Amino acid sequence: MNVSVFWDKLSKVVVLLLVVALVVFAFLRYLPLIRTNQNYRKELLASDARVAEQERLGRQLRASMESLQNNPKAIERLAREKLGWAKTNEMVIRFEPAGRR
Repeated sequence: MNVSVFWDKLSKVVVLLLVVALVVFAFLRYLPLIRTNQNYRKELLASDARVAEQERLGRQLRASMESLQNNPKAIERLAREKLGWAKTNEMVIRFEPAGRR
């Protein structure tokens, strides 16, 4: 009777080890695919961040265009800042950074 109990336990251990070996084999077999998916996920998140930044920039440019189309004061401010224009009897003073000479 001891021999049959020993063989029963031994066969259960062997079956358990075979199952563990199959699970490890499957994991090792799919590990490159898992890593590839992780890399794709990182690329997707980076692309989503770039898309969000471009959408923010697009909204900002649209708002700027709308302001320039509908607001004469915005056009005047832009002309004064970028072109250095001034109204009659005004003097334009430009300040340069301290490091330049």
